[in-house]
Amino acid sequence: MRDLTGYELLLSVAELGSIGQAARRHDMSQPAASARLRQLEADVGAALLERRPRGTRLTTAGELVASWAQATVEAASDLAAGITALRADHHGHVRIAASLTVAEYLLPRWLIALRAADPETVVALDSGNSTEVEAGVLAGEVDIGFVEGPEVASGLSSREVARDELALVVAPSHPWAGRRRNPRAAELAATSLVSRERGSGTRLALERALAERFGLETAEPVLEVSSTTAIKAAVTGGIGPAVLSARAVGAELAAGTLVRLDVTDLDLTRSLRAVWPEGAQPRGPARDLLAIALREQ
Repeated sequence: MRDLTGYELLLSVAELGSIGQAARRHDMSQPAASARLRQLEADVGAALLERRPRGTRLTTAGELVASWAQATVEAASDLAAGITALRADHHGHVRIAASLTVAEYLLPRWLIALRAADPETVVALDSGNSTEVEAGVLAGEVDIGFVEGPEVASGLSSREVARDELALVVAPSHPWAGRRRNPRAAELAATSLVSRERGSGTRLALERALAERFGLETAEPVLEVSSTTAIKAAVTGGIGPAVLSARAVGAELAAGTLVRLDVTDLDLTRSLRAVWPEGAQPRGPARDLLAIALREQ
């Protein structure tokens, strides 16, 4: 019983008392509806309808068939509605917010994989610092966020999607670049750096590492800027050292415009995390994107 149109028409005739009205309900012409009903009668092997000048009513056999068909037609309608909802959940829009490191160096390949798996998904991406990303997730403005801070805000669930290493970089002309001895944590903490704004995951990670391991507070930045590109330009220009994601400085290190220094007594690895509202799970494309990120760890 793959095509239920005849049974649906029969139920509508029983309710409306007219083949014409039943046809309009199902967006069909009256001749097409009549042909479907005649075919149903042929399949059943009995007359199901009694056509009268003022309408149509079901015969006794028609009433029996209609009563048997009712549950099947309703179940098929429920099935169609469920499939529609499933498709709506899987396709459509996904709203993403990501900190700059994730947005610039990880998300592009994740989004390529997402599009390959489901070309119909439309992505809206916003980038900012980790604090802003978390605020957007908590406010319901985005479906999933990616942050680089040492911890996540209350009200959020999280999952590690990558590990990242922070790198201390200076200009080749900086005094540290020519020293035999690398700076230690205390010297780094006492030095004014070129830094991202407060709320940046990179800045928070450095501050947390120095505070938890040595009880040190960082000096006030010599310059605060809101982008990684601006920080690299300032460091190259000799304004001061900076601590950035190692992913962000590969080209400059290869070109020799920046020099990387190890901080001998400080671990600068950190966790990059996906975040979403606590008590829920990512759905649809957000769930698929999280799966891609986890798979590519």
